[in-house]
Amino acid sequence: MLSRRRLSAALLAALVVAACGGGSSEPSLRLGYFPNITHAAALVGVSDGIFARQLGATKLETFTFNAGPAAIEALLSGSLDASYVGPNPAINAFVKSRGEAVRIIAGATSGGAFLVVRPEISSAADLRGQAVASPQLGGTQDVALRSWLATQGLKTDTSGGGDVSVVPQENAQTLERFRDGKLAGAWVPEPWASRLVLEGGGKVLVDERDLWPSKQYTTTVLLVRKDFLDQHPDRVAALLRGHVEATEWLNNNAGPARSKVNAAIEQLTGKPIGQAIMDRAFPSLSFTTDPQMASLAKSAADAEALGLLKLEGTDLGKLHDPAPLQQIQP
Repeated sequence: MLSRRRLSAALLAALVVAACGGGSSEPSLRLGYFPNITHAAALVGVSDGIFARQLGATKLETFTFNAGPAAIEALLSGSLDASYVGPNPAINAFVKSRGEAVRIIAGATSGGAFLVVRPEISSAADLRGQAVASPQLGGTQDVALRSWLATQGLKTDTSGGGDVSVVPQENAQTLERFRDGKLAGAWVPEPWASRLVLEGGGKVLVDERDLWPSKQYTTTVLLVRKDFLDQHPDRVAALLRGHVEATEWLNNNAGPARSKVNAAIEQLTGKPIGQAIMDRAFPSLSFTTDPQMASLAKSAADAEALGLLKLEGTDLGKLHDPAPLQQIQP
């Protein structure tokens, strides 16, 4: 049986406490993900019943989130067993728990992040004295933006000062402010980058793929609680089989995948992504089970250099556990 709920982390925690008090012994797996195209494997895996089929007698419970910190809070509180999240929230959870609480067991998506600017902006130098948005302070795109500006000789700080004022805010607010001319640009993931171009009249100044070897960097990973992995490796293996199946389907059915992912987003949010936006955004994404840990490690180092993260001797090499995925592959 599949349940689909949108809950805050606090309400989710309360639900789990109540469920534990009820003494239910039915095996389950609680999975988090976002109604976003960068979580396409989760959207297909849930909507097509792939995860439920692979889990068999294990009950799949799904919860959707709009931001990484809420999903991480739910994981660290024991309210979720696994979740699709961005690399920086995964790093933050690992560091916060001193390397004990979570493990990346697979990659999910690569690519799909851009710096979109107003048409008159032609170089980094044109951003001096301007305001540029990111989705969240210390998040994956925020770190990418600040790091790129630093390579261009432009300073930023966490209070919005420096040569370029970086403004962390919700993506919907970014689109509105960009259209109103209050932002010079924004470093955002799809489909927001395409919305800034098609609805906001912007242009791409930086395709983040161009900053990475082979144009590959991790955008979404599959993260699991370590204690759940240790206690229920069979359930994690079933989830991974579903993840692999959904990923392969996405890669083998490019056209239908857009429609299926959009239909799943509409079911969760009540509104589909416009077809022109989907057509522009989807090709920039690569779906893969490879977590591309080298890019994740560089992102962590960049965040630490910017003063947005303190690794404090945490061994990031332990964040990725490749064994569960290796064990299900021929």
